[in-house]
Amino acid sequence: MTTDQRHHAPGGGGRFLWEFIRSPLRTAAVLPSSPRLAAQMVVGVPERGEPVVVELGAGTGAFTSAIQRRLRGRGRHVVIELNERFAEEIARTFPSVEVVCDDAVHLPRLLGGLAAGPVDVVVSGLPWIAYAGRPPLIESVAQVLSPAGVYTQFAYTWTRWAAPARRLSGGLRAAFEEVVTSTTVWRNLPPAVVYVARRPRVPEPDLTGSRPAVP
Repeated sequence: MTTDQRHHAPGGGGRFLWEFIRSPLRTAAVLPSSPRLAAQMVVGVPERGEPVVVELGAGTGAFTSAIQRRLRGRGRHVVIELNERFAEEIARTFPSVEVVCDDAVHLPRLLGGLAAGPVDVVVSGLPWIAYAGRPPLIESVAQVLSPAGVYTQFAYTWTRWAAPARRLSGGLRAAFEEVVTSTTVWRNLPPAVVYVARRPRVPEPDLTGSRPAVP
């Protein structure tokens, strides 16, 4: 089961703390994401058109709220949230958001069931451990994005040099043509940076074929 990162909008601190106490491995942070960090996380959401935005690990809605403000009623906003209580809270607070209570590791199948089509933006609030599964979640993210798609992921500055963080950073650069790291968001506790990855790499077709050699 994939571990999920949790975030909350103002007023959700008590629920957030309670979920952390109940399940510290599935609720990987006890403090809220600040409005400054949320603003950095949604920079890839287009301000025009009808974009499809997928949010992974919404918690109680810090990033959800920022995405909704950016969309202003346009497009589609799909949330994949493993925690049932958080999923119910997101659905109740944001009626226009499509909420799926499931594990993000099943992302391509989940979006296929929604007929969401190519995704323009993926905003992830998941911790590093979520990307350690097989197949790697980052490959699933790249698979569902459109050719010009954008993926954002945050990291606390003090974890950037840990082995899981380095593996994710390498995975991002392998899966996307461009990866930019933001300046430190100091008005967040703990301080954090945001990775903005653009243009998922398309796997090269296998031109060798699979026919057995002729004896």
